[in-house]
Amino acid sequence: MEAMRTAKPVVAVFGATGHTGRFVIAELLRREMKAIAIARDPAALAAIPQLEVVRRHATVDDAASLDRALHGAQAVINCAGPFVDTADAVVGAALRAGIHYVDVCAEQGTAAKTLEKFDAPARQAGVAVVPSMAFYGGFADLLVTAALGDWEAVDSIEIMIGLDSWHPTRGTRITIDRKAVGSLMVTGGRLAPMPGSPAQKVWNFGDALGDQTVVEVPFSEVILISRHVKTAELHNYLSQLAVSDVLDPGTPAPAAADEMGRSRQRFVVDAVITRGGARRRATARGRDIYAVSAPLVCEAVQRLLEGKFRSAGAHGPGEIFDAEDLLAALGPDHSTSEVMAA
Repeated sequence: MEAMRTAKPVVAVFGATGHTGRFVIAELLRREMKAIAIARDPAALAAIPQLEVVRRHATVDDAASLDRALHGAQAVINCAGPFVDTADAVVGAALRAGIHYVDVCAEQGTAAKTLEKFDAPARQAGVAVVPSMAFYGGFADLLVTAALGDWEAVDSIEIMIGLDSWHPTRGTRITIDRKAVGSLMVTGGRLAPMPGSPAQKVWNFGDALGDQTVVEVPFSEVILISRHVKTAELHNYLSQLAVSDVLDPGTPAPAAADEMGRSRQRFVVDAVITRGGARRRATARGRDIYAVSAPLVCEAVQRLLEGKFRSAGAHGPGEIFDAEDLLAALGPDHSTSEVMAA
């Protein structure tokens, strides 16, 4: 019995050999969890350097292979984009196994479909399905939720994402090429397509990044936040220089610049909320948008396995977790955040 009580949690990672997947594997091991690495390429699986990692081959078009790969796991993290191709299959396998599902999807349509399609089945199975628990999507949802405090409805939410560069991964490029990210904002209290010419403004991100031109580029946070926050306006902005980087085919992939494998990229995220004449602001700062997704998603999984979540079903991060507590748990090695009246 004592051995059972002290057994390490077992977490599967689908897409474990990709850029973000490798960060997630390392973070699980840092947290003393057992990792099952699942990928479509046996050669890439064999190249994983950590000897203690269990390696299993599976593909989304072979349900039996997914079922075998998830055997013994208590949760699965899906890092394999575009998620329009993988989410349905991996969530389905998680529900058949009776385990929690979390992903790092930034795609609006896929996140919305996951939340709608799998809420009732997840409730019935007694597990949680949490899409978009990553830098794009869940991070902003948590910041907005933390800033809300006792406000139940607001006039406007603006999310400003400042980057000093964006060197995209292969998965990011494929998602953009597939036009899978989405184009919805909230205006007049409803989800609506952005106009043909996205809004632009200049935003001051403080000492780290200074003044930057930002352009409206919505990711899955619009879907997540609009589910549980009543607001007349919700707009997400991204640094113009980051947009230029990611759309330039000549921009190289991210390069490791420290012992953790992080790039030199810096980020600042400001979530600004207004109600009447009052304004609240949550700010987060850190390094490497791909690397920071690993502690975000692993902290979420750890809380799910410890029972520190609000209810079974399909939920966005701000709905299911204590936002301020989760952000604080990331620690200064990954990101720092603060909530203030502004």
